[in-house]
Amino acid sequence: MRVASMHTYPVKGCRRMDRDSARVEPWGLDGDRRWLVVDEHGIGLTQRQHRGLVTMRALSRPGGLTLVAPGLAPLDVAEPTGGEAIEVRVFRGRPPALVRPAGPEADDWLRRLLGRSVRLVWLGDPTGNRVPWPVAAGSSAELSFADGTPLLLTNTASLDAFNDWLRESGSSEGPLPMTRFRPNLVVSGAAPWAEGGWVGRRIRIGGALFHGTNECGRCVVATIDQETGERGREPLWMLAARRNIDQKLLFGLQMTVQADSGGLPGRTVSVGDTVEVLD
Repeated sequence: MRVASMHTYPVKGCRRMDRDSARVEPWGLDGDRRWLVVDEHGIGLTQRQHRGLVTMRALSRPGGLTLVAPGLAPLDVAEPTGGEAIEVRVFRGRPPALVRPAGPEADDWLRRLLGRSVRLVWLGDPTGNRVPWPVAAGSSAELSFADGTPLLLTNTASLDAFNDWLRESGSSEGPLPMTRFRPNLVVSGAAPWAEGGWVGRRIRIGGALFHGTNECGRCVVATIDQETGERGREPLWMLAARRNIDQKLLFGLQMTVQADSGGLPGRTVSVGDTVEVLD
């Protein structure tokens, strides 16, 4: 098994950034979801509320990022290392995270894109932001603005099997690309749905070690075309029919970073790296 592709999402909810390699940090891949768009109440906004975020490219660079979207001039945004810190919540029911606002220029750029008053904030120190449930022994508990665990792994063979189901059903929406599922790491060479057997096990990828936490229950974001923003009914309808386990529609494996036994920060993963499932 090998890593077929790798992706990060510098601003939560934005278009993916394709990567050849990435440094592994306790809270996931470097540059992944360290920025968040929040509403006037300090609650995070994602594609659940604004499908227009699919049109926004956020390109990470040292010390900041560049925002790009149709009809708007590109905007360079620096990491706001100084200034007042504020509290925001990635979801209404989550504990607050301490962040720094990017500033009025970025807020105005996003207001023109989304058509509402918003703020862009940066999570400079993820060590105080924690995975919202117990993690395995030896795993890091730090979290960026990811939904629940630092990384999501998907399997090309599982997508092929899913698209076979769509084809057999006569659905007009298939085949779906892997981008619908917004993974960080895509693995090839495994059997379909093999990732379900990796829950509770350690997974070595390149120079880093991870822990399979649980299969990922999918939400409405998976129904949004990541190129156009158009919404359909798949993959949720087919997952409800074929992969509905304990009322969760499962696709992909959520993982934490194993902080011991070679999974320490500073290690890297790259496209083409070998994937090995351990004990």
